[in-house]
Amino acid sequence: MTLNLLFRYPEIYKTGVSVAPVGNQLLYDNVYQERYMGVPWENKADFIEGSPVTYAKNLRGNLLLIHGTGDDNVHYQNAEIVINELIKHNRPFQMMAYPNRSHGIYEGKNTTQHLYNLITNYLLEHNPIGAK
Repeated sequence: MTLNLLFRYPEIYKTGVSVAPVGNQLLYDNVYQERYMGVPWENKADFIEGSPVTYAKNLRGNLLLIHGTGDDNVHYQNAEIVINELIKHNRPFQMMAYPNRSHGIYEGKNTTQHLYNLITNYLLEHNPIGAK
């Protein structure tokens, strides 16, 4: 949702943090995706239309993208596709990869604390208290 909002409505949404996002619906787990979308070979245009990567070129605000490289739910390839599209269109963003962490990004000593501090500090930096 964060990517779709930042990419599709850049005049409204200025800052977002996206953790383990589905960047391309064609790459997401078929057990979840096809339950709602049907199968890609019958509905490919809708999969593309609903994928944030389709609109990455529109990013105008602040994006922190976070993904665990060992994510077995939303494969890390989703992050790479979004990253490459943002680079292609010269859109600045920040990225944090958590090595060998799964979808929940909790494995390893101090990982959860690091993740929460990262998100909090990013939001405070780009949305200072009292900002309008």
